[in-house]
Amino acid sequence: MSDALPPVTAAPPLRARRASGGPGFAEFVTIVALMMAVTAISIDNLLPAFPAIEARFSVADPNHLQLLVYVYMLGFGPAQIVYGPLSDALGRRPVLLASLAVYVVGCGLAMLAPSFGWLLAARVIQGIGAAGGRVLSTAIVRDRFAGREMASVMSLIMMVFLIVPMIAPAIGGAMLAFGSWVYVFVSMLILAFILVAWFGWRMPETLHPEYRRPLSLRATAQAVRVTLTNRIAVGYATALGLLTGCIMGYVGSAQQVFDTGLYHLGVFFPVAFGLVAGAMGAATLINSRAVRRLGMRRLSQAGTLAFTVVGLGQVALGLAYGGHPPLPLFLGVLAANQFLISFAMPNFNALALEPLGAVAGTASSFLGFYTTIIGAGCGYAIGQSFDGTVLPIGIGYATLGGLALLVVAITERGQLFRYGPSG
Repeated sequence: MSDALPPVTAAPPLRARRASGGPGFAEFVTIVALMMAVTAISIDNLLPAFPAIEARFSVADPNHLQLLVYVYMLGFGPAQIVYGPLSDALGRRPVLLASLAVYVVGCGLAMLAPSFGWLLAARVIQGIGAAGGRVLSTAIVRDRFAGREMASVMSLIMMVFLIVPMIAPAIGGAMLAFGSWVYVFVSMLILAFILVAWFGWRMPETLHPEYRRPLSLRATAQAVRVTLTNRIAVGYATALGLLTGCIMGYVGSAQQVFDTGLYHLGVFFPVAFGLVAGAMGAATLINSRAVRRLGMRRLSQAGTLAFTVVGLGQVALGLAYGGHPPLPLFLGVLAANQFLISFAMPNFNALALEPLGAVAGTASSFLGFYTTIIGAGCGYAIGQSFDGTVLPIGIGYATLGGLALLVVAITERGQLFRYGPSG
């Protein structure tokens, strides 16, 4: 098999490539969203269990519980580098199923954890397994769609994906009602088994034969070079990573902000968390419709600008109330910012992958690794800055939003809000 890169062409629409017996559009979106949801439920499901885990393992510093989120990302980020080249050579189906097997092993080890260190190691393994779903979900979408169609489909997938944070803490809380934090990992296992069965039964191989690549260092290096020398891909991936840092900082801090450290909501923590996630879900639904008419660049750049402005307002609000604004006011501003960020992230993802259809698997893996490392690092900085106030989140949002807008401006050579047939 030749190592030469196949030509970059727009993928035909799903209806033209649907395999016999394969999923229709709605089922396709749901399956791919579930692939992405493994990551969300693996993080958000566990948040209500932090106090129980703290008590079980005698964790001295409550901020150390955030490591359950960040070490998961430590496994999740680098593992993406492996799945892309493997899927470009072997196909999407076998690689996804293998990654889910790794995830199941991580869940089992977490359930048996005799110490906090063991639990952290199990979380790393979980992240390694979940990385396959992240890489292959975007690669499968890019296999079948391009341009504004891809951005629209990604928005619909993100909408379904964002329903998970609305219900995941409640599921985690329900599992705790059985008497142990271990049951939270049981719910993760159930999700994994559902996905294995559904994907294995209904999703055909989406990698087009002409895009199949040899599994060799030369072919992988060639694909990586194409990815990393593309200004649009790297620029929008960088901006996506910065905004991912906002989400990771919020998620890492959410349990302390809403429950144990500031607002003390107790059993109502999942309600507050779900309301904020609901704003993101609503925005992605609107984006899926608006992007076809307005384009990815216009929506994402306007969303980032507005997100940054509201982030500055969030800082001002925190300062005005000594870091502890009334809960309804804080929730309203936070939901507004999560709403606005949802016009940027799906479109940034689509813009980064748009020119890389011929190397979609490898491109998705390396850009996914890159954005995850940026996001986890920035999120960790925000989370570890928690000081009993809402100010670290607001400062993080305003700073990272402004940096993302600057990166986009550099990527577009100063021509913000321009748009063309695909963008």
